[in-house]
Amino acid sequence: MLAQQRRQAILERVRATGGVRVADLVRELGVSDMTIRRDLEVLAERGLVDKVHGGATTTGPGSTEEPGFTAKSARQQPEKDAIARAAARLVRPGTAIALSAGTTIWTLARHLVEVPELTVITNSIRVADVFHRVPRADRTVVLTGGVRTPSDALVGPVAVATIRQLHVDTLFLGVHGMSARAGFTTPNLLEAETDRELVGCARRLVVPADHTKWGLVGISTIAELAEAHVVITDEGLPAHARDELAASAGELIIAAREPADTRESL
Repeated sequence: MLAQQRRQAILERVRATGGVRVADLVRELGVSDMTIRRDLEVLAERGLVDKVHGGATTTGPGSTEEPGFTAKSARQQPEKDAIARAAARLVRPGTAIALSAGTTIWTLARHLVEVPELTVITNSIRVADVFHRVPRADRTVVLTGGVRTPSDALVGPVAVATIRQLHVDTLFLGVHGMSARAGFTTPNLLEAETDRELVGCARRLVVPADHTKWGLVGISTIAELAEAHVVITDEGLPAHARDELAASAGELIIAAREPADTRESL
């Protein structure tokens, strides 16, 4: 096997399993320990794997990596729907709410289209479109304006200037990641600034975020965990993360997924 073929085989194995051990690759590929370590060094230098003691793992997402809306919307759909249903129960008719960008918040918007006398402030094109497609005479939707990001958020000075003049009862904040050290984060600096203004204009902060967000850290912090009045997540969140969020945030809600047959009947 040529070196390039061997490295491709190693890369495919890492992507399929999440990680490889040098000893296993030596045995499976029939080459020396030194050869495998050299292969891993080459793959790591190209940014294709992360070298760890005794092997290699898949590369983690960078702190500025921002997947597009379509890519994110396909992930954890049942969990996001459960979280959105739980979040929707916190919204009362006749209130003013803010909805940031993000696929979980977009899912939430679809659960709110029949709530009467609602005022919605949003910097998300996708969220505004949900309400536009199901019009109500007793609902007001304010789209902030601004510069569009890969996640279809509107950010920057125009968005900030609009939000700064407003006050809402509850903000539902979509986040890229959450951790004990960094709090709620985003990979987009301008989005972080805009989201911080949203936090500042709200009496109550609710963060709906599925379990895969735990441990992810974007380049910029939007808010500390303790600033959240409510965090809504799903049953996949590890016990240690539940303990951390329960101790830091005002309230932690674990949203249960609906049975498959129930979802299919909707």
